Amino acid sequence: MKLHLLRATVCVAALAFCGSAFAQTVPAAGDWPTYGHDKGGMRFSPLDQINAGNVARLEPAWVFHMRPPVAAASSAEQGTAAAAQAVAEGAAPPGRGGGRGGATQVTPLVVDGLMYLTTPFARVVALRPETGEIVWSYAVGGSGQPSQRGVEYWPGDGAHGPRIIFGTRDGRLIALDARTGLPAEGFGTAGVVEMKTAEIMNGQAAASYGMTSPPIVFENLIITGAAVQEGAGPGASGDVRAWNVLTGEEVWTLHTIAREGEAARTWEADSTDARSGVNAWGFLTVDEARGIVYIPLGAPTWDRYGADREGDNLYSTSLVAADARTGRYLWHFQVVRHDIWDFDLASPPTLMDVVRDGRTIPAVAIVGKVGFMFILDRTTGEPIYDVEQRPVPASDVPGETAAATQPIPTSIEPLSRVTLSADDLSTLTPEHAAFCKALVEENNILLGGPYLPHALDRLTVNMPGTIGGVNWGGGAFDPEQGLFIVNAFDLGQIQSLSPSPDVPGTYTNRSALFGRFWQPETRMPCQQPPWGELLAVNVNTGEIAWRSTLGVTDTLPEAIQKTGRPSIGGPIVTAGGLTFIGATDDQRFRAFDSRTGAELWTVKLDASAHATPMTFMGADGKQYVVITSTGGSFLNSPVTSDAVTAYALP
Repeated sequence: MKLHLLRATVCVAALAFCGSAFAQTVPAAGDWPTYGHDKGGMRFSPLDQINAGNVARLEPAWVFHMRPPVAAASSAEQGTAAAAQAVAEGAAPPGRGGGRGGATQVTPLVVDGLMYLTTPFARVVALRPETGEIVWSYAVGGSGQPSQRGVEYWPGDGAHGPRIIFGTRDGRLIALDARTGLPAEGFGTAGVVEMKTAEIMNGQAAASYGMTSPPIVFENLIITGAAVQEGAGPGASGDVRAWNVLTGEEVWTLHTIAREGEAARTWEADSTDARSGVNAWGFLTVDEARGIVYIPLGAPTWDRYGADREGDNLYSTSLVAADARTGRYLWHFQVVRHDIWDFDLASPPTLMDVVRDGRTIPAVAIVGKVGFMFILDRTTGEPIYDVEQRPVPASDVPGETAAATQPIPTSIEPLSRVTLSADDLSTLTPEHAAFCKALVEENNILLGGPYLPHALDRLTVNMPGTIGGVNWGGGAFDPEQGLFIVNAFDLGQIQSLSPSPDVPGTYTNRSALFGRFWQPETRMPCQQPPWGELLAVNVNTGEIAWRSTLGVTDTLPEAIQKTGRPSIGGPIVTAGGLTFIGATDDQRFRAFDSRTGAELWTVKLDASAHATPMTFMGADGKQYVVITSTGGSFLNSPVTSDAVTAYALP
């Protein structure tokens, strides 16, 4: 199938240069220049100063508080008068914050002596990475916050200096001079491009459209996904686009919902008109040598009910590979057919080499909310380990035709719990056992899985629920050990469908008990622990190398506290043999032995760190590990901090 493009020509006169002639700067070995450390998203650092033998000695080196002062900072504090002016314009009063009251999931970048990050206080800042001191600050302005997971870096081309690039929640793409924080000259209007074009908005001017994750840069292109609505009704398109890094001009568009004549149709006639969803709100990765971009796509809207979109609904909840220079469709692998569970793909597709049967296979691994792991040949999209189309339950909702089968890996065991029965209910404490038993029996809740459809006017529990499984944080790959290391958790979702009072003939969630399958007062899930794990998959065999319980429940007696916890955010791995991870809702930051899964170091933070850490080598010769911890996220952790903390050896 070929997915034709609205604009398929990349090298045109309007562009300053072509990809084939572009030479990209190689970053220093101790930098962290993009979200996944490398464009393939391995999140593997070659640094080994911090290792299994000394990690227990880590201590805070500095803390940066993201909340700006009420008064503008002085020029002396900012280094330059221009930067001071930017801070003055961006200074926010206490309490001003982003989507969830000051919460953020940002992973900073460190490139060529500066650290870059977005904040939930409408600023993008550059810091001295050895001290956490501000070098410059840019006020985003307008009504939208910057993307909550960070920025992307372009190294320049000789004639133009390096740039920091990010999107906003209200649909702007912004480029800054990486050295000064001033708007990048020649990019859009004063460094800003309006992403809400007429085509992308589908005639819905007020529809939700913006960016929550950073874009990815490949050669001279900025490739962007977007966050759009999840509810019913017409909305903005989830198409993936590329923009010229110098001018901000739109270069290509890949239609994530195949249009007439573009591909074999898997949508009911007329069901795609102004259809929203099927968007890349998470992370893209790139095979730079082959020029392929890997795009994880989400569910269509409405993401719990699909009677108005019969069919498999390509390319929803699929991994799509496209030519990064032109946007030309190459292949796809659909992880969930006709998604009615909100099982979006959002975690970074991780590039790796798999050694199997004596040959090295270029591969890409994708994990997601559904709890399965798929390892594919990244040139063809074919599974390297066996996948079967297995029968799954039918839906009882009028008009809804759930997919008869779903792809299930047969060689790689599920990363998280994918089924649930009455025998699985928690017996951790008598009180908790009684609550969970009564919750299920008194409300006649239907248990099952995998792929249990939402029932009509009866509560069901999907396991995993709508946040996973594995959420946007995804995993990290240690090429020295051949291990893909990822945090997975078991948190079911109570759901039910009822006739919609707003749109006759359709159905919506109307359950009074709609929400997490846990005891709200204790936040303890209602199935047996562990509720969260860190685990390693040997990609050369498909076997689980180890599992380690990830997280504690502080409110329980000490002897049974190690239950594991739900987690949002992901791990990184280093050549020092370590895996660093925050993510859990217990306010901890941890280091594990990547080879064995042994927990080696733990520190309690002021808030949960629902972000992915990073590490870099400072100009002072020290390796630093950095984590953002504000709380928040869809785990509803309290937002009790604004800290970015760097750790180093004494």
